[in-house]
Amino acid sequence: MHLRKGSLHDAARIAALVNSAYRGDSSRHGWTTEADFIDGQRTDTSEIEEILSADNQCILLAERNEEIIGCVHLEKRDANVCYFGMFVVKPELQAQGLGKRLIMEAERFASHRLACTIMQMHVISIRNELIAWYERRGYRRTDERRPFPYGNERFGIPLRDDLEFIVFVKELKVN
Repeated sequence: MHLRKGSLHDAARIAALVNSAYRGDSSRHGWTTEADFIDGQRTDTSEIEEILSADNQCILLAERNEEIIGCVHLEKRDANVCYFGMFVVKPELQAQGLGKRLIMEAERFASHRLACTIMQMHVISIRNELIAWYERRGYRRTDERRPFPYGNERFGIPLRDDLEFIVFVKELKVN
């Protein structure tokens, strides 16, 4: 697995990978699917282009044989906080340790390249298996909750009315 920062040239492939891992039948090949409670897309090419064009954001790509097999969105939000999102491993390659490796690299990048001491993420509150996975990697729940973006079809079409995000954080080691 090779890691690199994504470029505008990668935007369509990144959007396709993210959507395949979170939504629709293809996402059911992995354990990170949201297809049972959110329909539609997770992102689109224009959102990915916005992220890749921003000075304070990037998408790290995991590649194997020039195929994008994973990604993670990092956004420096203030002096020491890095937001971590859009974390994806290609569904048929999940549960092989690639996610663990990618999250470690994302944390290292946030610490060393962005000089952040805290990684922050938002996880949909009903994702118990995913929450447990992040907790095993040192992320802890905060008391903070964020509303789900109901009405924003760019993020998807919720199939339930009880969705919200829990904010998680992890302290990073800065060398």
